[in-house]
Amino acid sequence: MNLDRLNKSNNPMIKEEVLRENMTNNRQEVMTVQGGVNKSFLLFGVLLMTFYVGYASPSPLFMYGGMIGGFIVSIIASRDLKRSNIWAPLFAGLYGLAIGAISNYYNARFDGIVFHAVTITFAIFFTMLTLFKSGLITVTEKFRSIIMMATGAIMLLYIVSFVLSMFSINMPFLHEQSMMGIGISGVIVVIASLKLLVDFDNFEKGEQFGSPKYMEYYIAMGLLFTMIWLYTEILWLLSAVMSGD
Repeated sequence: MNLDRLNKSNNPMIKEEVLRENMTNNRQEVMTVQGGVNKSFLLFGVLLMTFYVGYASPSPLFMYGGMIGGFIVSIIASRDLKRSNIWAPLFAGLYGLAIGAISNYYNARFDGIVFHAVTITFAIFFTMLTLFKSGLITVTEKFRSIIMMATGAIMLLYIVSFVLSMFSINMPFLHEQSMMGIGISGVIVVIASLKLLVDFDNFEKGEQFGSPKYMEYYIAMGLLFTMIWLYTEILWLLSAVMSGD
């Protein structure tokens, strides 16, 4: 079973146009940054609970079912924003099962790798949050466009790689334990890290544009996706480096 293929997912990418188009005139029902942060903590709690289940009882059902199910839910959520309060927790729960099972697999091969991956992921998260809040990095329209295009290209690459893997064909250099493969994975980690800045900006833009309350869940889901993507990519990168020791 090639679990590296499971380090992929569909990103509920939020374009600024989505926030603008969902503006509301009812000021009592608009989203706030604090509301989005609260929803993020809620979704992270759901993810942690199912992560434990997936880690304690790893199975192909959790890995494949969680990833495929999360992919489907993210597509549905992007077309049914008003029910984001339903789709976002389901998304978090499914991916929690998947990454829990994947983490168990990696930790069995490389003792302590999960702890290091989690530590690095949160270190990057707080570093990017500090850079964003301090104003050292500003999310301009050009910056947003570049990161979203790069993210979309990587997601497409993941999908093509997954389809090819079903025919026993490996995508050259992608997640290969070679200097080129490690380099490409490093670039992906950088892009995922920069994507966090766009996610942070989405919270502020949502409040600025007066987006409806349900967008708090959807934007929080986008942030959670980026954290999952960053974590799984770091997990693979660490395994590649440790394999070479």
